[in-house]
Amino acid sequence: MPELSFEPLTPTAFLDRAAAAHGDRTAVVDGDLRFTYTELHDRCRRLAGGLGPLAQGRPVAVLAPNTHVLLEANFGVPWAGSPLVAVNTRLAAGEVAYILEHSEAAVLVHDPVFDALVDAAFALLAAPPRRVRAGAGYEGLLRGASPAARTPHDERALLSINYTSGTTGRPKGVMYHHRGAYLQALAIGRAHRLSPSAVHLWTLPMFHCNGWCFPWAVTAAAGTHVCLPRLDPAQVWRLLRTEGVTHLEGAPTVLAMLAYAAEAAPLDRTVRVATGGAPPSPAILRRMGELGFDVTHLYGLTETFGPAMICDWRPEWDGLDGEAQARIKARQGVGNMIGLAARVIGADGTDVPADGTSVGEIALRGNNVMLGYFKDPEATAAAAPDGWFRTGDLGVLHPDGYVELRDRSKDVIVSGGENIASVEVEQAIADHPAVLEVAVIAVPDERWGEVPAAYVTLHEGASATEAEIVEHVRARLARFKAPKQVVFGELPKTSTGKIQKFVLREKAWAGHERRIQ
Repeated sequence: MPELSFEPLTPTAFLDRAAAAHGDRTAVVDGDLRFTYTELHDRCRRLAGGLGPLAQGRPVAVLAPNTHVLLEANFGVPWAGSPLVAVNTRLAAGEVAYILEHSEAAVLVHDPVFDALVDAAFALLAAPPRRVRAGAGYEGLLRGASPAARTPHDERALLSINYTSGTTGRPKGVMYHHRGAYLQALAIGRAHRLSPSAVHLWTLPMFHCNGWCFPWAVTAAAGTHVCLPRLDPAQVWRLLRTEGVTHLEGAPTVLAMLAYAAEAAPLDRTVRVATGGAPPSPAILRRMGELGFDVTHLYGLTETFGPAMICDWRPEWDGLDGEAQARIKARQGVGNMIGLAARVIGADGTDVPADGTSVGEIALRGNNVMLGYFKDPEATAAAAPDGWFRTGDLGVLHPDGYVELRDRSKDVIVSGGENIASVEVEQAIADHPAVLEVAVIAVPDERWGEVPAAYVTLHEGASATEAEIVEHVRARLARFKAPKQVVFGELPKTSTGKIQKFVLREKAWAGHERRIQ
């Protein structure tokens, strides 16, 4: 007898449903281009048909800004039977080359704006992947292909590989599964209140955690995707008004850019905003509220399909004064509807008291946690020693069950929503011939939340300037990873010669309630 009660979960099914139920409605707005859900469905299936013979099941990488090409890849690549590798567009050529080689990508689809970056990355590879350039080449691939759509037999099969900076410096490939992305999309849709009337503006980089699963969540709701290749506040405000945008996301730095843009003025409707990466400040929350934005704080990592926790607002908090509301909105919150309740764990592996003061490491588990790190079982085991994923973030659990971050246990700096491994920056700086020792930590920054700062000891008789150190890093890593300040001098050390980063942090974060922002 055929199986009646089970169908493997996959987020690509949302596009099948949207095309069947809302085929004539606008799915995508990308500059002058507009596609209905019927057209988007056909394009994604043709993309699958074109990529299938080229990739033969191996990963397909995409290097593109927030355009219809990357949006289509979230459906077309899995339908081709290949994992999707969405590459961070802000990386340097060496970093891109590493990801292409490590992921074993068979094909790279890229936007023409990255021609020079791809040329430089390919020059570093002995066997570069097949190259498909967006525009005429991409459209030709679609025209010449027959529609195809492979769906997984195993819902926990590999859907995508998302690379994140790790504490070892080399990016780790986080493996997403179909089941997790499907369920996470539903959780995101519920938390963000998406519906067929939603008009979603892509202010969040679509390469980040597959756009926090919003490509699938917005499609599940049959809302409209408004593409935004470059984050320009003036353009955002224009689209807010001309396209009737109802939803967007971004780090607190993005909110600040919008809140204080010259074009900012109160809207005639409420626009729902999701933010993460750092707690939004009371001033930003107040300003966004005045303009008509309803801000919800989310928390998550690449390893958790993006936002695994939400500061779920309770109606009884509506009567609190603005300062009290801002303090609550700054919390990371509770697990979303598909994950287990978050834990805050002490050094002995047991849960700390829910008293709002006892600090422990936040641990997560559930359907929205990765399969593991691609080709790195040791790192996978270390990240979840007892079946609970250790986030590397330290926090407290309030009596009402809401989690609030206080510090980081790993040497990862989160600046403007981007992860920066301090050891990676240290290695780049240490390669400078004048540098003897270096320590890189996060320091508070009004615009970006936190930024990398380098503390450097030079070889005796050697000389180097702050500008030289910064340019040295920029030549090797993505520009956003370069230190924003360089302090020269002797580094604090233990009796055994180990650099005491905590001493540097104590001084840098003096006067701040938490060492994370």
